[in-house]
Amino acid sequence: MERVIVITGASRGIGRALALRLAENGEYLMLAARTYSELNQVARKCGRDTFAFTTDVTRRQDVVRLFDETLRTFGHIDVWINNAGVGIQRHVLDLTDDDIDQMIDINLKSALYGMQIVTPYFISQGKGHIINISSGLSRVPWVSERSAYSAAKAALNNITANLRMDLRKIAPEVKVSLLLPGAVATEFPGSALHANPDQTIAQNRQAVEEVVEVIVNLIESPVAEVYTDPTQRQRMIDYFSDVEAFERKINIEEE
Repeated sequence: MERVIVITGASRGIGRALALRLAENGEYLMLAARTYSELNQVARKCGRDTFAFTTDVTRRQDVVRLFDETLRTFGHIDVWINNAGVGIQRHVLDLTDDDIDQMIDINLKSALYGMQIVTPYFISQGKGHIINISSGLSRVPWVSERSAYSAAKAALNNITANLRMDLRKIAPEVKVSLLLPGAVATEFPGSALHANPDQTIAQNRQAVEEVVEVIVNLIESPVAEVYTDPTQRQRMIDYFSDVEAFERKINIEEE
């Protein structure tokens, strides 16, 4: 039976690159994003076994429609990837209520909707795999202007882990994974709220193709969590072993 994979936030960045890579593998794809024109371009590049479905993942009913359309089109679902997200460039004291609401709606609630809608189906099917795309900043919040983004992704980490623990008891064949990318060479920084849209991609960012290969391997061999950049794990260890020393070091590097 062909493997059917749903990807939200598939019109750009990691989602777009992942869709193109999975299409090369012959996977059946349902791609979701708000902008149909961009999404449809990706679907057409992927080929005949890929479909585009306009979805605002901040609306629960839209995610229900995405789920229903995928089942109507393919008859089943094997992997659901909650990839949609948006960053922010605003320090804590400058954050507005709207900033916080957008970070929570797009980075947390959208994934929650996906999990709540697809998990009962996976339980009844007896198998399935949910992959939530988080961020290394959720563990080590060392970029202060990404404060609200880091907070929303930290919340995503927790509900992902809680769902995984719940399913271990009642449906161990339903896998729940968390992916933690670092800085990736996509247009994501420039598309962040309050960011300069012409912001250039820093030279030291991880290639999106490397991140995609980590996700492809994760689909083949599910694990609880994976960092796309091995150096992130050491950064996390350094941070939690001495938070004050880590913060002082970051401040010096930024001067």
